[in-house]
Amino acid sequence: MKTFFWILIFLGTFSFMEFMAWFTHKYIMHGFLWSLHKDHHHKDHDSWFERNDAFFIFYAIVSMSLFYTGANGFWYGYPLGFGILAYGIAYFFVHDIFIHQRFKIFRNANNWYARGVRRAHKIHHKHLGKKDGECFGMLVVPFKYFKK
Repeated sequence: MKTFFWILIFLGTFSFMEFMAWFTHKYIMHGFLWSLHKDHHHKDHDSWFERNDAFFIFYAIVSMSLFYTGANGFWYGYPLGFGILAYGIAYFFVHDIFIHQRFKIFRNANNWYARGVRRAHKIHHKHLGKKDGECFGMLVVPFKYFKK
């Protein structure tokens, strides 16, 4: 029975992280921490790294902290930590590799889902400022972006 709850907590955490990514992106990255996120929209830097990458570090610390609690008797820490880690990996592959091509792979992915996610992100990036943005999600985007 513990395995069932472990899997349920893991999947729930992974799913909840899409909401957290949307919330963080809309209200924190495009809000009071715009100074860390704006270089992602403007590309006015020469480095491969962006200040925006600090958000990955934050969630990595949260995930590792949960692993620590799991190792110290709070077994829920493991599925919570792995759920956040799995979402971070998915986000990295979809956002940084697939959409922004930080590594030159997955260029030829051209299925229904891939086109919709790319289209939604392109619309998000057409707004260079912190205001007037749209489509702040990553893996779940409005259906209108999947229409031709």
